[in-house]
Amino acid sequence: MTQDLELAARRADDGAYYPPPQPGAGGEDLDDDGRKKRTGTVWTASAHIITAVIGSGVLSLAWSTAQLGWVVGPVTLMIFAFITYYTSSLLADCYRSGDQATGKRNYTYMDAVAAYLGRWQVWSCGIFQYVNLVGTAVGYTITASISAAAVHKANCFHKNGHAADCSQYDTMYMVVFGIVQIFFSQLPNFSDLAWLSILAAIMSFTYSTIAVGLSLARTISGSTGKTTLTGTEVGVDVNSAEKIWTALQALGNIAFAYSYSMILIEIQDTVKSPPAENKTMKKATLLGVSTTTAFYMLAGCLGYSAFGNAAPGNILTGFGFYEPYWLIDFANVCIVVHLVGAYQVFSQPIFAAVETELATRWPNSKFVTGEHPLVAGRFNVNMLRLTWRTVFVVVSTVLAIVMPFFNDILGFLGAIGFWPLTVYYPVEMYIKQRRIQKFSTKWLALEALSFLCFLVSLASAVASIEGVTESLKHYVPFKTKS
Repeated sequence: MTQDLELAARRADDGAYYPPPQPGAGGEDLDDDGRKKRTGTVWTASAHIITAVIGSGVLSLAWSTAQLGWVVGPVTLMIFAFITYYTSSLLADCYRSGDQATGKRNYTYMDAVAAYLGRWQVWSCGIFQYVNLVGTAVGYTITASISAAAVHKANCFHKNGHAADCSQYDTMYMVVFGIVQIFFSQLPNFSDLAWLSILAAIMSFTYSTIAVGLSLARTISGSTGKTTLTGTEVGVDVNSAEKIWTALQALGNIAFAYSYSMILIEIQDTVKSPPAENKTMKKATLLGVSTTTAFYMLAGCLGYSAFGNAAPGNILTGFGFYEPYWLIDFANVCIVVHLVGAYQVFSQPIFAAVETELATRWPNSKFVTGEHPLVAGRFNVNMLRLTWRTVFVVVSTVLAIVMPFFNDILGFLGAIGFWPLTVYYPVEMYIKQRRIQKFSTKWLALEALSFLCFLVSLASAVASIEGVTESLKHYVPFKTKS
């Protein structure tokens, strides 16, 4: 990955074009950069976005709304939806340097940072981006195992009653999830993931709709919890310190729930042209973020209405609902299928970075660049891809098993990554690209937005550290149950 950083920095320093080491094969229809013709559309790009954004975190929005209340909760959802859409639109304009239709392509987020901000910014961007991507892969492994275990628990509760001890060890489910990911990780790149992203997006719609429907049914039935304008009440639900920590965690959860900027450029690199890629990506971003926001508002507000201030952290795996058990089972299966696709969406940029570096260093190595056809030539196996991606999946699975409280750490990684990746770099690149004068009204507005988001990240990081500290107090290695 070091050479990936250096390559991006070289592009920034001398302005020359250094082509990536994986051009299209002879006889293929090629794009203007010599790579295989891109075929992505608004629909495939928006599917990638929805797959990346609508994670199982949507099921925790009832809890987040309960911490903030009827006023701050929905307002926060709308504010961060706007911030995400706006900064993502700025970032989409950075895919090409110069002319938006014919300028040099920036294949990765770091390439864009290098082209506009220079080599020193590339290093910090790389650290933020790849740490978050690796952390997300580990976090998704944990989350998928909890949902898989919830299927067994739902059946157990239905058979033995709601008071039965139906807890399950998560390790076996993590191992199975890892094995599945080893298979899917052999898909070469984002373009080959379009069908998986579309399937995953359908799954996310399905389980989100089930959660919303069950919340609506509970609200209509009248068996709801107590709700307030300010959320959980000090002295009733929580003490003063807990109110502050949980409110900050909820604020951070909502902010990071929209975050997908670290893979936006990579998604945009799958889009065909004409029209110019930035136009297609802006439409996909509007479609993806608006769809996400609609589901988030429904899940958060209806979930809070159903459970009140006692809303569980996850209304499907936390068993806010017990019946109909078969519907809970189906929803949790949908979560697992969605996370299979989401894992790949977030891991592909890591795979590409390492493989690009090695192919640049050893372009004539058959182990690195050789493709071996299988299944009557319809599928190619590359030994580097097979070896390195398998190792990555195994390591991420082991980390998930060893550190099952990693979701708390992931919250911290998300906190420190939200501001630079979603706000700071897109804003600074836009200022440089449009040559916005320092201390002008627009410059001050953009910098104020960046600073406010920095404060949110900082506060949420502190709250996440407190959560990690609490988790460590009760941690027993390899004995985690859900």
